[in-house]
Amino acid sequence: MITTELAADEAGVTTATIRKWVQRGHLRSAGTQGRRRLFRLEDVFAAERTAYRARRHDR
Repeated sequence: MITTELAADEAGVTTATIRKWVQRGHLRSAGTQGRRRLFRLEDVFAAERTAYRARRHDR
């Protein structure tokens, strides 16, 4: 499991984008480490695909 910061690095987006994906329901945290959210890498990539598909569909 990875932190928000690492998830953002892996997906090539900002941490704000990761938080927005969570807010919009594209991504769910898999747990916490203290106050930090943790994500599965495969979930981050799935959320990335979903978010970009939704964005293309809105055009």
